[in-house]
Amino acid sequence: MIIHTFAFRWKPNVTDEQKRRVQTEIRALQGQIPGLLETHVGVNFSPRSQGYELGGIMKFAYRAALEAYTVHPIHQKLLSWLLPLIDPIEVDFESP
Repeated sequence: MIIHTFAFRWKPNVTDEQKRRVQTEIRALQGQIPGLLETHVGVNFSPRSQGYELGGIMKFAYRAALEAYTVHPIHQKLLSWLLPLIDPIEVDFESP
């Protein structure tokens, strides 16, 4: 199993409505992309957040599924409007 983690810092002037849309759209990826087994996303409440206000994880069946997700048209459509709103960080790793 592959774990894909992400956290976002919002750029200035991102609205609460846009922040809610991000969560909704990320959750909507579930069931639309082959090999994506689980999707979890939420507001970061850690006192050690370093400004990353939203975080999430995705579980993929195997590494090739993560690679296919990266270029999948549905994911690319999300990125087209999401990337201008965020400063992201991602960590991917294999879990037994």
